[in-house]
Amino acid sequence: MKNLIPGLPEEIGMECLIRVPHDTFPLLRQVCRRWKKAVESPLYHLLRRSAASSRRLIIFSQAHPSPSNESSAAAAQKHPCSLPPFRLAALRPTTGEWAHLPPIPGLSRGLPLFSGLASAGTNLILVGGWDPDTWAPSSAVYIFSFLSGSWRRGCPMPGPSRSFFACAAAPDGQVFVAGGHDEEKNALRSAMVYDVGSDDWTVLPEMAAERDECTGLFDVNENLFRVIGGYCTSMQGMFGESAEAFDVGERRWREAENAAVEDGECARTCAAGGDGRIYMYGRGRRSVVVKEGEGWREVAGVPENVRMASQMVACDRGLMIVVGSGSAGGSQAAYLLEMKQGEAAAWQRVEMPREYSGYVQSGCCIEI
Repeated sequence: MKNLIPGLPEEIGMECLIRVPHDTFPLLRQVCRRWKKAVESPLYHLLRRSAASSRRLIIFSQAHPSPSNESSAAAAQKHPCSLPPFRLAALRPTTGEWAHLPPIPGLSRGLPLFSGLASAGTNLILVGGWDPDTWAPSSAVYIFSFLSGSWRRGCPMPGPSRSFFACAAAPDGQVFVAGGHDEEKNALRSAMVYDVGSDDWTVLPEMAAERDECTGLFDVNENLFRVIGGYCTSMQGMFGESAEAFDVGERRWREAENAAVEDGECARTCAAGGDGRIYMYGRGRRSVVVKEGEGWREVAGVPENVRMASQMVACDRGLMIVVGSGSAGGSQAAYLLEMKQGEAAAWQRVEMPREYSGYVQSGCCIEI
């Protein structure tokens, strides 16, 4: 059997292979069968992380900037039926480099609106959303593989068409979906999970409460899928403060947690930190806060030009990003915040080139 790299011991060959940039994976898999098998193995990616060779990317569903000076957020407010096309942008936070992911074949008008976005292993998963032209809800599933650099269709989401649902993924390739509303605007309590490897869906037990426009987070430390906030059909416009958590090991929902959202705010900017705690941007305080026991502790005030935050994404190793504007329809800005031993370091502004300055609708973090 030939070595990974001729003339080098096997372990040295692997040391070389785990240090290649992630965007060369599609090429590596074409070199030979051994390289393809190596790159696709879980051990390879574990070694990359152990050697600090993996790359963290923050993925955004982002509007294509308007050709005029008007921001995409302002354009959407003035012309709600002619939203700009959305596409996926990848930011490498440690270097500030931006790149676009390949478009989904067949979707000429860009990404579905308000779709669920999650990362699992070396895959990025897009679930549901609205057709950009008709605004009809979709049950489609699209999977982008960083190994092949290409998209594929997944098994469609079962059950009634749903919108504004909670969505989050576990590292093992399971994507959880819960709540939202059906085509009659009825809030839902149903939930399900999609397995990327087997390409199938499993219906889960229902939540205790209906939850529309809720937020989904996955707690890696406790192996929980958390569904935070939202409202039921009878209380449209009033967001609840509670949350529910699905225990993946026990396959059951835990009792609702009270005060899971500060001051009853929308849970849109909640994020699960790498330390297992829940962070959120509270507009009442205009700061990032962290859940501690039954209360919230202020971590850091938010810079003025992102106080109308549209998205907050947390990554492992204590890093999070806030994207937003200083006023409704204003220019987009992004800032990184690093947490060290439970305390916040200074904010660091992220440059947003013109082609990456559109309104951000959703985001997630992936390490590859």
